[in-house]
Amino acid sequence: MAEPYRIKVHHLEVCNCNHGCGCQFGGFPDHGGCEALLGFQVIEGNYGAVDLAGTKVVVAVKWPAAIHEGNGTAAMFVDESVSEEQEQGLAMIFSGQAGGMPWEAIAGTITSLEGPLRRTIEMTVDGSNSSFGIAGVLDADMTPLADPMSGDDKDVHIVYPQGGFLWDDGSIGTTETMRIDFGGIQFDHPGMFAAYATPEWTNQA
Repeated sequence: MAEPYRIKVHHLEVCNCNHGCGCQFGGFPDHGGCEALLGFQVIEGNYGAVDLAGTKVVVAVKWPAAIHEGNGTAAMFVDESVSEEQEQGLAMIFSGQAGGMPWEAIAGTITSLEGPLRRTIEMTVDGSNSSFGIAGVLDADMTPLADPMSGDDKDVHIVYPQGGFLWDDGSIGTTETMRIDFGGIQFDHPGMFAAYATPEWTNQA
């Protein structure tokens, strides 16, 4: 039986949709399928008695059509610095086995999951200027949207007043770099959708 958990994370999200992300509004990606890299650093929280603060996770995933239509392929990476107990807790949460939204629902759309795989995860958390990467595997560099006239950064948010699926308030940017070459997951999508948020997830009421 899964342990109770509650975590708050820095959520770094990049995908192959346009800047608004069709999935956020109509439920379908802008270009047929969904290809995404998701980086997480736990701000605070626990899996049972295990403290997860400071741990890092990266999930790479692709779906051939809309996410809810399933048949996704995913790989999960945890930073090599985590303890065995932390790795187990992170794996249970991000694979959906521990229950709770959104990961329980996402797990139902995944046909193939590899991991957790221990790697050195480089991650810089700085809002829409955040980045994460794994040497020789993947890179994601986010940058703010820019005003086409002045060139100034634009502060753009997507907000769900009643609560969203992954997050409630996402700061929207774009991908300067978004690439991965890992087994059956391969893509390269600069200039596409990026979001930074700090959601809280739990399997408790």
